[in-house]
Amino acid sequence: MPVVYYSPLDHGSIGEADLAVLLKSMKPELNEGDYVFCILPSGIQIDHSHVVSSFKEKEGTTIIISKDLADELNLPYSFIASWITLTVHSSLEAIGLTATFSKALAEEGISCNIVAAYYHDHIFVPKKDADRALEVLKKLAAI
Repeated sequence: MPVVYYSPLDHGSIGEADLAVLLKSMKPELNEGDYVFCILPSGIQIDHSHVVSSFKEKEGTTIIISKDLADELNLPYSFIASWITLTVHSSLEAIGLTATFSKALAEEGISCNIVAAYYHDHIFVPKKDADRALEVLKKLAAI
């Protein structure tokens, strides 16, 4: 039998899975700042508290950090993003949320890079499109 761990903050909650409820309650919020995706070079140490997200790929470890920190560390990047958080606590097993909002953004010509975390989904969009993306997501929630 698998061992299940719960955060003391979640009181055993696994998040919302119903797509209609998720869409109506996603409440997108634009986080302050500019963010970039970088490859963490071997030998470079970075304080984990400054990393928004990381993912280990066979080619190297991708990190998402503030543009200011990347510039300070002289880390190269090619995409400057704004970070939008869907504040609804979505289940990691929810079906259709990512497809629905990514389709709505794509129809408006807005690219998105998505990070699913335990509590929320996080969307990284081109900085120039941040306000438009936020409006698209808010309209989607109002349907």
